[in-house]
Amino acid sequence: MKSGFIGVIGKANAGKSTLVNVLVGEKVAIVSPKPQTTRHSILGVLTTEEYQLVFVDTPGIYKSSNYLTDMMMKTTDDTAKDVDFVLFVHDGHGGLSDGDIELIKKYSSGRIPMALAYTKIDIMPKEKIADDVKKLYENGVECDVFPVSARKRQNIAKLEKYLAEKMPEGDKVISGDVVSDKSEKFMIAEIMREKILLKFDDEIPHGIAIVINAFTRKDNGSYDINLDIICEKANHKAILIGKQGRAIKEVSSFAREGMEKFLGAKVFLTTYVRVEEDWRNRPGLIKDIFIV
Repeated sequence: MKSGFIGVIGKANAGKSTLVNVLVGEKVAIVSPKPQTTRHSILGVLTTEEYQLVFVDTPGIYKSSNYLTDMMMKTTDDTAKDVDFVLFVHDGHGGLSDGDIELIKKYSSGRIPMALAYTKIDIMPKEKIADDVKKLYENGVECDVFPVSARKRQNIAKLEKYLAEKMPEGDKVISGDVVSDKSEKFMIAEIMREKILLKFDDEIPHGIAIVINAFTRKDNGSYDINLDIICEKANHKAILIGKQGRAIKEVSSFAREGMEKFLGAKVFLTTYVRVEEDWRNRPGLIKDIFIV
């Protein structure tokens, strides 16, 4: 049997979490069109009779602007050093700049072997793919390149087979039928944050966090969940709540449906919005928020 850890690395909004979810076959990471959607490293586990691939989905590479971003970037760099293989995810539809090439070369020049997943090929001209692959090789990027579309599942099976072949021989590194290392409580917080990012688009910046106050499974199998939505400014709170509370009711209903689908049970959800100014630069508060 072959098994090992694969660090999934790339710029913000390159499609890393979507790709991991498709490869694993279950939702293990939230997705949205916004950068910085993924804040933690999240394990997604794909186990077959022949191999086990443990994907480590990392925060997107992003220009540092606060303590939270610094912490996220350290997580990404540390992951790139501690895995068996690096899968660098590049948004092909977004183009290929000189900066992209330098970033790819940075991660491909280390002791950990790497391949490149060139994503979103379903929404771009085919000739552009060939041009970009040629440009990569001409600029000294020597790793294997896999043009893929997670949404259309194009070349996903081929990429999975390739990654399995690159894993070292050995027993499973994760036992049982686990598909992720994250708890139900963690995923509930992430589902709430995902729905906020999707609903409010550019109205609310990245400064949203979720704190779970209560997560209780009742005797009848349903769940009581009470959570706080943390934002950085009073005007953000007003947007989140909306006129006569309509916005918070709508996004809470949207999130509750996602939670019920994930938990497979009825959810009674209570939400509260609170302001914590500049929380992304407050290490103590970040520590409290991120322990779920």
